Amino acid sequence: MSALNELVEVGMKFHGHKCPAMPLGIRAAAAAMRVLGVDRAPDKELYLISETGKGHAAGCFLDGMMVATGCTYGKSNIEKKYYNKMAFTLVEAATGRAVRVRLKDEFFKNLLEKSPFVKLRSEGVAPQDVPAEIADPLVEKVLSMPEEMFLEIGEVTTVELPKGKGCFDAKPCAKCGELTFVNAMKDGVCGACR
Repeated sequence: MSALNELVEVGMKFHGHKCPAMPLGIRAAAAAMRVLGVDRAPDKELYLISETGKGHAAGCFLDGMMVATGCTYGKSNIEKKYYNKMAFTLVEAATGRAVRVRLKDEFFKNLLEKSPFVKLRSEGVAPQDVPAEIADPLVEKVLSMPEEMFLEIGEVTTVELPKGKGCFDAKPCAKCGELTFVNAMKDGVCGACR
């Protein structure tokens, strides 16, 4: 439990506000790592395929997954599909072993329809302005409930990840003159100028 509490503390600082969706992401990602028998990625040992979107609590869920797995946009070991689902696939990069995890439909539906946190958010209350007496018990519940109550964990499968090395060569764009990594250029022109 202390490792979970440490992740949540880091997650709250990273995420910026207390809400139930961010620790749900931590719990879901921790379950995926347990099933795969892997640890948090210091580099690119894991790859996260998020099915979340934007404009709803899925962003909070994704922040929790990033904190738990170590998959980040900066390391390029995460991609977002914008399916607007509370689901993801975690892949062990070296082997391609993967597991898909999602919130159970009934749990997800109850969150949206019955949560006082969601009610306030839907009324336009900023997440940091939700009173602690509402947010704290929800976060505690997320941290203490058995994962079978809220997670559907798929079978371990295999995923083919694209192979390739990082690019360390940059040249000026023929149009704007800005230095651009060559793997993103076409006919000497950067993506912004095409």
